[in-house]
Amino acid sequence: MSDTQPSTGLRRVLTFWPLVLYGLGVIVGAGIYVAIGLVIDRAGDAAPLSFLLAGVAACFTGLCYAELSGRFPVASGAVVFVTEGFGSAALARLTGAAVTLAVVVSAASIARGAVDYLSVLLPLPLPLLTVLLISGFTAIALRGVGASVGLAVAMSVIEIAGLLAATIAGLHVAPDFQVGSLLPQDAAAWRGTAAGAFIAFFAFTGFETLANLAEEVKDPGRTVPRGIIGAVAASMLLYLAVSTAVVLGDSAGNRPLLGLFKGAGVPLFAAIGSIAVANGVLVQIVTLSRLFYGMACNGHLPAALARIAPGTQTPDRATLVAGGLVLATALLVPFEHLLVLTNLLTLGVFTLVDLALWRLQWRDPARAGFHAPGWVPPLAALLSIALILAELAP
Repeated sequence: MSDTQPSTGLRRVLTFWPLVLYGLGVIVGAGIYVAIGLVIDRAGDAAPLSFLLAGVAACFTGLCYAELSGRFPVASGAVVFVTEGFGSAALARLTGAAVTLAVVVSAASIARGAVDYLSVLLPLPLPLLTVLLISGFTAIALRGVGASVGLAVAMSVIEIAGLLAATIAGLHVAPDFQVGSLLPQDAAAWRGTAAGAFIAFFAFTGFETLANLAEEVKDPGRTVPRGIIGAVAASMLLYLAVSTAVVLGDSAGNRPLLGLFKGAGVPLFAAIGSIAVANGVLVQIVTLSRLFYGMACNGHLPAALARIAPGTQTPDRATLVAGGLVLATALLVPFEHLLVLTNLLTLGVFTLVDLALWRLQWRDPARAGFHAPGWVPPLAALLSIALILAELAP
């Protein structure tokens, strides 16, 4: 057997709770710690509503991914879903290219956010911090999914604790308020809320990464759908609480969460923010490497990327390529362009995945395991398209 071909397959080590926390790691870290300032710039006091609207859209697409990951528990995720739904090799390659670019850009934007927090603690040049961060997490990813998920779960616990502390700090200084004070008051405010929802959607991206780990999950047909739904629901509750606290606490700036703390609390929360956002870098590098591995196994990428290291049972070459692409993008592309491009690509892929499930349900409705209601896929696609239009409309 050639050393470019997988020999024994990926190791199934993940169960429900590690999977949920792993998903929360990239969802929560990227969303609140990186994107909340941009959401508030667009939506103002209605930022919590922007997160709610984005979360609803994510929930519906999450239900589609939950069923599809049960039908096709394979590492290449969306590429296989679109292939099965549309039967088009060309569309599958286009999806693979879009997913690859979206994950690379997303990981790069998360890395830039992590470095922003790290710079509060370490007076080093930002490019050097970026190189050290991404190189270190690529090395961790090479050790195997067990080590990667174990670290990601520990970091997830820390970042969730940080968000709870930020929520308490913000609500402690907030005046009495009514729900109506957080709602848009005119047409211009509603447009700002919709534009904020587009950015807020970045806060929920990450649930789809769980589908790419299907080949490393025990009982994937049951565990992956439950893990996706649990991660999206938990992140929505956290986002509503934290964004409300930030708005009511009147915190502004590029790092509004830091503004909720005073004195010694600032460096402590900067450390938590660094851990939280960096967690997303690790998760995305692992995700991208599994995407490359799955596409190589299906013949969409060179077979060399399907090689599995004998000792760790990880796709080592795919992981190195993934880390290199993320590093180059983080160093070369401005942050604001990274985030908008990530969302446009991701929402486009989600639309294709939603429509793929809709077609599959018409052709093969009888399936064991989790099954999304027939009205969910078209509604999920419409919501994704609406968020794209909210950004592109003049």
